[in-house]
Amino acid sequence: MSLVIRRCRALCLDSGPAGPRTGAAMNELSIRDGVDVIVRGGRIESIGESLTIPPGGQVIDAHGDILLPGFVDCHTHLCWAGDRLGEWSKRLDGVPYLDILKAGGGIMSTVRAVRETPLVTLTELVRRRLDTILRHGVTTVEVKSGYGLCTEAEIKMLRATRDAAVTWPGTVVLTALLGHAIDPDVGAAKFVDRTIHETLPAVHAEFPGIAIDLFCEEGAWSLADSVRLLQTARELGHPIRAHADQFSSKGLVTEAVRLGALSVDHLEQTTPREMETLARSQTFGVGLPITSLGTTTVPHRPREGAPAFTGMTPPIKFANLRDLIDKGGRACIATNANPGSSPTYSMPFAIALAVRFCGLSIPEAITAATVNPAVMLGFHDRAVIAPGKRADLILLRHNDYRELAYELGGDPVRAVIVHGQVARYFAT
Repeated sequence: MSLVIRRCRALCLDSGPAGPRTGAAMNELSIRDGVDVIVRGGRIESIGESLTIPPGGQVIDAHGDILLPGFVDCHTHLCWAGDRLGEWSKRLDGVPYLDILKAGGGIMSTVRAVRETPLVTLTELVRRRLDTILRHGVTTVEVKSGYGLCTEAEIKMLRATRDAAVTWPGTVVLTALLGHAIDPDVGAAKFVDRTIHETLPAVHAEFPGIAIDLFCEEGAWSLADSVRLLQTARELGHPIRAHADQFSSKGLVTEAVRLGALSVDHLEQTTPREMETLARSQTFGVGLPITSLGTTTVPHRPREGAPAFTGMTPPIKFANLRDLIDKGGRACIATNANPGSSPTYSMPFAIALAVRFCGLSIPEAITAATVNPAVMLGFHDRAVIAPGKRADLILLRHNDYRELAYELGGDPVRAVIVHGQVARYFAT
């Protein structure tokens, strides 16, 4: 059966190079006004004005509203159990995020919940979250493990995500985040050795070719241990990724580039010199602007002895994606959806913040949420509207694409189409 989207304003994003968009190409949306888009067999068949509508197919009249490729959320932690409401309340009382992490909270509280949750329950939790991000226009998503911190629990998380993806209409890419934190009950040296010599081989056996990720930060993985894990994973044939420079710069950006990482994500504290190194490489830089907002809390009840509130001190730090793009780098944005630092499922919100605080133009932010993350995850069959491409599309409620970044916290998605099938549709 065919699908026709009539009278839309299509952001085709099809005029740039076949690979990732950099520099001026990130601003090229290739807008076509008043066109029809015909979809058949899960692929875009044709685009043009006043096309002949095939008989018997489904028709959506866009009335001039924006049609664009489905969002590609390339950094999420959708597999978790429990919640972080207790620690969030502590942050409202003025306790810093890193202090909560060092005291066994933060990531470790979610680790305990994941270990206690049966596979079938964890699978259902992931499936519900996948349905939620679909409603926000995400049709391709990366999902990490990382809340297991032992072989059995990490494998359980990957299986839960894989099983949840079977009945989800979109595309799920698995990542094994084996270096998310250090288990304090094991100790740093023993935990690192166990991860490299036990957990990584077990993941390699069941999930060959999966990307391996880690978090280099105070209270998490050191630079030296991060390089050991990434180097070993690369030798086993795995793509590698890295969380770097969220709260402090440890030098991992340079090392990740040297090792040929797919991406370095966060970049809030990246130095100009390391941003230059990243921009000159083939490694993608992934900004997570919602996390910058989510980890900064103005206490409603400051701790005793704390100074009176006089504004954000220190100011919120966002990834300087403007600098990365101006130097020729490959930029993406993502939600970093997780229960602690980014409790959200909204790519439109990530786009809105990236425009306001990461220095991106609106077209650049759209490119960073579609074409570039698709290429980074290994997909060249989607994220543009062109004949022969996979029909993963979203129809907005707006006829001006700038509304997507202008609106904060709204629901701009009117219809979601995944592989040519309508997954969400509101007639008006």
